[in-house]
Amino acid sequence: MAYEFEDVKNYGKEQFGAAAAATTCFAKTLQTIATETADYSKKALENNSAFMEKLLGAKSYDTAIQIQSEYWKTSYASFVAQATKMGELYSSLAKEAFKPVETAVAKVYDGKN
Repeated sequence: MAYEFEDVKNYGKEQFGAAAAATTCFAKTLQTIATETADYSKKALENNSAFMEKLLGAKSYDTAIQIQSEYWKTSYASFVAQATKMGELYSSLAKEAFKPVETAVAKVYDGKN
């Protein structure tokens, strides 16, 4: 009986340690996502300001159209790159969140076999 209690106690310690490690990784990934979002927003605002300055300085209609076309192309490319990066970060976040569950399930299946 005492042997079983020690097993349960050790198992609880392992699970607590795994959960604490997962929480730390989870928090770091959330911080990275927040930082990336803030950096992208700041960069987008700067690009919008620069675009408006260029557009207001355009001397002709054709120049204004060219400035606008360039702006939309670079904005779209920037958005796609950021969306890809954020998708990877969220995917990493999901993997980290489920890692303790995967470990626990693996131990249960290993114990049955």
